[in-house]
Amino acid sequence: MSPETIIRPYRPADEEVVVDLWSRASKEAHPFIEGEGEGERARKVREVYLVHADNWVAEAPDGTVVGLLGLLEAEIGGLFVAPESQGAGVGRALVEHAVSLHGEVTLDVFEENGRARRFYERMGFEERGRGTDEETGHATVALCRPAAAR
Repeated sequence: MSPETIIRPYRPADEEVVVDLWSRASKEAHPFIEGEGEGERARKVREVYLVHADNWVAEAPDGTVVGLLGLLEAEIGGLFVAPESQGAGVGRALVEHAVSLHGEVTLDVFEENGRARRFYERMGFEERGRGTDEETGHATVALCRPAAAR
């Protein structure tokens, strides 16, 4: 991530670019979910998650939004990085931001999303349980990052 990239609160004016970023990142991360990144799932992002979560964006020096972090208190409800910006430290910076706000943070990740699971392992998250996503029926892994992890 460029040192000039900033993390700032989400603004309603970010909606279109954030929904596009979420859609592209979701389709890439969750090809095993039919209709991912569109339809009813996109409506929920717009009408529920962007309205009710504590949302933060990563903004590149040119003003482009390249990442989205949605927090439900100390739970990371969503972490999405634009496909073209993945691997540049944006996700790491957003996780560190969540930790700076809450100390210990938790999240659920789809078991089939191996890339994300490896990322979270590198970030110091530990498995705390397993479950099933009610909406999709896919297996999930509950993770926790203790406040002192690095």
